[in-house]
Amino acid sequence: MFGILKNLFAQTDNKQLSEAIKNGAYLVDVRTPGEFSGGSATGAVNIPLDKIQSQIGQLKDKKNIVVFCRSGNRSSQAKSILEQNGFRNIINGGTWQNVNNIINE
Repeated sequence: MFGILKNLFAQTDNKQLSEAIKNGAYLVDVRTPGEFSGGSATGAVNIPLDKIQSQIGQLKDKKNIVVFCRSGNRSSQAKSILEQNGFRNIINGGTWQNVNNIINE
């Protein structure tokens, strides 16, 4: 339970995020397809939060994964789901705008 709360209220570490992006992290936008079609971070794939569990196989071979959404809430949930499935290389990037700004620095 504490781990879930910790993930929900953790601040995005932009230094760690920037380093992961520079090193080719796999970018996953966990918003709905409709939200995603309205704009996302450059190079991101769309795996909506409600599909994360069924798409885990797509993420298994990724060195670093950055999840993000509109506010950071759904990405926090996605990070927790992935960690519960054995992933340790997940970064909650917060908002898609935050991730996109770091990409374009």
